[in-house]
Amino acid sequence: MVDADTFLLVLYVVVDDFCKAHLTPEGRPGPAAALSRSEVVALAAFGQWGVFRSERGFYRYARRRLRGAFPTLPARSQFNRLQRAHRDASAAFFLHLADLLGAAAAPYEALDGSGVPTRNAKRRGTGWLAGQATIGWSNTLGWDEGVLLLLAVPPDGVLTGFGFGPASARDHQLAETFCAARRTPTPRLPSVGAPAAGPDVADEGFEGRDHHARWRAAYATEVICAPKRNSRQPWPKALRRWLAGVRQIVETVYDKLHDAFRLRSERPHELAGLQTRLAAKAALHNFCLWLNAQLGRDRLAFADLVAW
Repeated sequence: MVDADTFLLVLYVVVDDFCKAHLTPEGRPGPAAALSRSEVVALAAFGQWGVFRSERGFYRYARRRLRGAFPTLPARSQFNRLQRAHRDASAAFFLHLADLLGAAAAPYEALDGSGVPTRNAKRRGTGWLAGQATIGWSNTLGWDEGVLLLLAVPPDGVLTGFGFGPASARDHQLAETFCAARRTPTPRLPSVGAPAAGPDVADEGFEGRDHHARWRAAYATEVICAPKRNSRQPWPKALRRWLAGVRQIVETVYDKLHDAFRLRSERPHELAGLQTRLAAKAALHNFCLWLNAQLGRDRLAFADLVAW
């Protein structure tokens, strides 16, 4: 267990080393920003802990407790703009940590989707993210209005990529875009990561021989999932149970994101803000795995990592 100040210090040092070694030097016209890129990425990740009930709550904490370490901390609105400006750096950092943790050598990755609510599905009107957030069903949350988040997670719990779409999207629709973006990287989707070396295992929401054949041919992606129970060639119960056990790791990671990093209570007002928060959560998740590995602890033991 480490105290919060030590945790933030180590996080900042690792982020700063990464930015200096792997990103182009900062430079833009006009006066210098209040915080450096490394400071913004470190604070954005640190602020995702569930102990801070919201972005507003983290900013109050930073004003009260972190002024000594970050004396140029700007007003909250400017700080939020800086976080959005460095979203791609946060995404690059969590993917860099995945490489450090050896994710490229994983025998497989588990794919799964989960809802991220942006407002109560029963409320009237369009609300925030109109036209982008829709009503959909999630096994974790039930009916919700928001987005569907797709994660790729190898057996050790490292986050190797994510993407999201409207909550009403089907799992296989999101997987199609995800696999295509991994096969042909685009700057617009920096968080999807690299293609897995092994197959992707998934649940019945990704079922479909035609989908699998197309993904195999177009994206060199092999997806393994059990056929639906009413299939003409259903899997035996023991094989279904085995696949469910293999996939359990992605459910564990979703639990960490929802509970430890308050994903369940996010209420973003802009799409850029949601992208920024998800990249910061992925960075914090992989950093906690990395730090636990350095301390000789169970990688997914987040609950008692920081002594608040």
